Amino acid sequence: MINVAVIPARGGSKRIPGKNIKPFLGKPIIAYSIQAAADTKLFKRVIVSTDSEEIARISREYGAETPFMRPPELCDDFTGTDAVVMHTLQWLMSRGESIDYVCCIYATAPFIRSQDIVRGYELVKKHRAESALSVTTFPYPIFRGMKINDTGRLEMIWPEHFTSRSQDLPTAYHDAGQFYWAEVRRYLREKRFLSDDAVPVIVPRYLVQDIDTPEDWTTAEILYRSMEGRKVL
Repeated sequence: MINVAVIPARGGSKRIPGKNIKPFLGKPIIAYSIQAAADTKLFKRVIVSTDSEEIARISREYGAETPFMRPPELCDDFTGTDAVVMHTLQWLMSRGESIDYVCCIYATAPFIRSQDIVRGYELVKKHRAESALSVTTFPYPIFRGMKINDTGRLEMIWPEHFTSRSQDLPTAYHDAGQFYWAEVRRYLREKRFLSDDAVPVIVPRYLVQDIDTPEDWTTAEILYRSMEGRKVL
């Protein structure tokens, strides 16, 4: 099997300037994703898709390839992950590359573990699924969630579950924002990782941390230090 990892990492982050290469406990945060991909021994190529020469240079220093610069039309705030991965696959195939599976790995996922990436690969093959993605559980039963209505008052989103016990409600999951696997032939047709034939790769909640704001960044560093000291990572 020929597998390729794609790490989207455009420049121009607004909320956290230089986010994809900002030092996270001593090294650029993207280095964690590159290293996790390399440690799996699964990939023929680990490619960083970027429009930034600085990101490209740092990515190469940590072992990734940057064989092209991402075109401007795929570098705005509205371009999704799938479009970036599709562009990379099409670029490779136009040069005669044959690819069986692709794995998209986010650049700002320092808690990512190579064993979870490997597990995703094994699951997507075992179940002959179109795709697999990292997910984790919500910390609170979402079916007992509330909202603020137009009058400023609280109301349940699903009032039918007002008296339901937590243990009687289905477990709900959300995207862990770490990695996505897909069988390339089918992915090229569906053009999305969250397909109707996606299988979950469940990761522990303590390994999932969105990093969208400076506060998120600080929280992630504190958690990482704690888990590293306890040899959890």
